[in-house]
Amino acid sequence: MLNVLLVDDEIRMLDLLELYLEKYSCTKAVSGKEALELIEKQIFDLVILDIMMPEMDGWTICEEIRKLTNVPIMMLTAKNGQEDIVRGLTQGADDYLTKPFSEKVLLARIEAVLRRASRQSEIRFKGLVWNKQNHTLHVNNREADITPCEFQLLGILLNHQDQVLARDQLIESVWGFNSDIEPRTVDSHMRNLRNRLKKAGFPVQEYLHTVYSIGYKWTSKGTKTQ
Repeated sequence: MLNVLLVDDEIRMLDLLELYLEKYSCTKAVSGKEALELIEKQIFDLVILDIMMPEMDGWTICEEIRKLTNVPIMMLTAKNGQEDIVRGLTQGADDYLTKPFSEKVLLARIEAVLRRASRQSEIRFKGLVWNKQNHTLHVNNREADITPCEFQLLGILLNHQDQVLARDQLIESVWGFNSDIEPRTVDSHMRNLRNRLKKAGFPVQEYLHTVYSIGYKWTSKGTKTQ
């Protein structure tokens, strides 16, 4: 089940969105601060974001989210001016829908955003080429051996650079919420992933780090300190 973060200071709007999005797993945030804290701790497939909120408005929240992750963002707001729409799309939002809205249009736009995100199937990083469509990994133009689980874990790490990912989050994303996989299984796969990347000639120790008692983190700039 896909995870959606709903960000709005109006509880009634959050409840309505959750009702409409019954086929998704929804998490609610009533402020920008709460939303950013959740994004640092959890993996989301979509963020639906209001603009007019106290303390931190949607523009600022969108910019801060983009510093953490490339998760698709849909702005859902009463601000319907052309300049507002352009500003939202140029500051990192993937779609912009104005209030009031219909349930059918909202769901259709969400599905369209998620389809576009799923087509972004290739990630390039420092000589790594991770291709979701072909299920291949190349390191310095040479194809590397990798298991399906290791491939998925690497994709999650590359899609959430500079974000600490807990073992439970990784288990849910790769094996599913109801799986009986234990945290040490994640550690085993991560150890194998490190070995494969190192064998292929990638300096994995600079980018993939263990966060003590929590999980793992892929750093975008690289550091040799673990």
